[in-house]
Amino acid sequence: MSSPPAKEINLLHANVCQAVADPKRILILYALHERPYKVTHLAETLSLPQPTVSRHLRVLRQQGLVTTERSGTAVTYDLADRRIIQALDLLRAVMNDVVLKRSDLIAKE
Repeated sequence: MSSPPAKEINLLHANVCQAVADPKRILILYALHERPYKVTHLAETLSLPQPTVSRHLRVLRQQGLVTTERSGTAVTYDLADRRIIQALDLLRAVMNDVVLKRSDLIAKE
């Protein structure tokens, strides 16, 4: 497989990587993987202030990672593409392997 073009890498970084660069946004994505949420319920579930959750949801929405559905004054958020969870799970697996390899190297010293 050839390397992707630089323009595509720049778009990936701008649209996805920056959106998931904050741990709270990752927690929000995992919560939305379970079910759609209104902001207030999501804030309660994650024990985060509602303005914080709203701010992070705005970033995720702007980057196309979450969708909204309005019903009157209430807005429900959901994942735009469930594959983002697969990507996050894969990154977590890589991170765990790196940590294990490092701990093995330290143990051998």
